[in-house]
Amino acid sequence: MRVPGRGLSWGWVFHETEPVTERLRVREIDDDEGRRLVRIVRRGSGSVVTWRRAQMVLLSAQGMEAAAIAKVAFTSEDRVRDVIRNFNADGFDSLYPRYKGGRAPKFTLGQRREIKKIAKSHPADHGLPFSVWSLAKLADFLVAEGVVEDISHEGLRTLLREEGVTFQRLKTWKASSDPQYAVKTARIEHLYAIADRKVTPGAGDPQVIFCVDEFGPLNLQPRSGRQWTAVSGKHKEPGRAPRRRLRATYKRTAGVRHLFAAYELGEDKLYGHIKPRKTRARCSASPGMRT
Repeated sequence: MRVPGRGLSWGWVFHETEPVTERLRVREIDDDEGRRLVRIVRRGSGSVVTWRRAQMVLLSAQGMEAAAIAKVAFTSEDRVRDVIRNFNADGFDSLYPRYKGGRAPKFTLGQRREIKKIAKSHPADHGLPFSVWSLAKLADFLVAEGVVEDISHEGLRTLLREEGVTFQRLKTWKASSDPQYAVKTARIEHLYAIADRKVTPGAGDPQVIFCVDEFGPLNLQPRSGRQWTAVSGKHKEPGRAPRRRLRATYKRTAGVRHLFAAYELGEDKLYGHIKPRKTRARCSASPGMRT
């Protein structure tokens, strides 16, 4: 209820039974405190818990509401409000976790397996808008998902190395965008099974199968990438074969060797004709077939 105050001023008067709601925000912070928060967030070293709490406080100081901060920090609104209230009451001391004395906590076997599983997965599988895990993003996700209460970036790196997972380069790969790719692949595999006499032809299946394809020089140059994967080289697991390395060559200045062939699946024989040298100007059809 609005009533006139003294003079020409007006004020708000509420009954005691009416609740007064106010949007929760961090207290006013000065320039030094703001720069300190920015250093904690940008540095990204040390405790992940401290980094997450500083991020929430800094976003609140910039005017972001608790619901929006929760989405950015991958946590709940109640957690964001607790962090803001604690900072308003205790300042920067509330950003640092209060650990008890003693040796560093050890992770259980289940936690180590879950950390390794998530590290080797793709962030997109978890609905995250990036393609590769960094130590900071992975540690933040593990804490947000409740896998661990806290883990430092160096501790996470050490744990992954102990589990045989390191950050490595990788080669790009291509997949078909055809929505019928799975159906067509299953059909081709079924026809191959018929040709190999592993499956009896059914109604509508052919008795004779021809496969026609043309494969030219591989012109794709692989692009290097990185991901967390099993250790390779001299430190790889015993008995595991090393990964194959495929090198692409894309210059054919002297022409290419050309094979015009036909493979008879039933008899497991290859019939064809080879041209030792074929250039762009010499692309006529090959003569008759010969073994």
